[in-house]
Amino acid sequence: MKIMKRPNILLTVRVSVVTGTPGVGKTTLGKELAQRTGLTYINIGDLAQEGQLFDGFDDDYQCPVLDEDRVVDELEEKMVDGGVIVDYHGCDFFPERWFHIVFVLRTDNTNLYSRLESRGYTGKKLQDNVQCEIFQTIYEEAMEAYKEDLVHQLPSNKPEDLESNMDRIVEWMDQWIKNNN
Repeated sequence: MKIMKRPNILLTVRVSVVTGTPGVGKTTLGKELAQRTGLTYINIGDLAQEGQLFDGFDDDYQCPVLDEDRVVDELEEKMVDGGVIVDYHGCDFFPERWFHIVFVLRTDNTNLYSRLESRGYTGKKLQDNVQCEIFQTIYEEAMEAYKEDLVHQLPSNKPEDLESNMDRIVEWMDQWIKNNN
C-alpha cells in the first residue's frame, strides 16, 4: 500500500445530489486553501463539465445530472497520491477510503437565501437548497457515508469565517502530516 505524504480533504455542501449547500462558500475556501497549502483543488462541477460526465438533464432544477460512477472513475488515479481538495455539494458517492477528513460548511439560512438568490436561483431550486440546509441534509449524508470522526462542520456566515476555517484546516493538516510521515 502506498503511503501518502499529504491528506485528501473533502469540502462539501448541498444542492440536490451530494454534500453541502450551494452558496455556503466551499469553492472560495477550497481555492484559498489550495493556494495556501499547495494541495490540488478539484471542483467536481468543473470536472464534470470538462469531461461531460453527465447522465441526462433535470428539468426541475435546470441543470445536468451528474454521472457519479464516471466521476469516481475519473478521480480514482488523482486520489491515490493524496494532497487533493475535492469540492462538491454532495459526498455520499465518493469512496470513504479516499478521504482523511470531510468538512461540511454550514450557513445561516438568511445568508444562504440571499447568496443563492444573487446567483439567480428561484422557485423550487432555491427553496429545496435552503431546506437542505435547514434539515442538515448534507451533514447527515456525510455522517452516513463516512466514519463519524472524519466529519466536521464549519460555519460559513461572514468573511472572518473563511480565515478561521482555513486556519483550522491547515492546523489539522499540519498535525496529520506530522502523525503520518
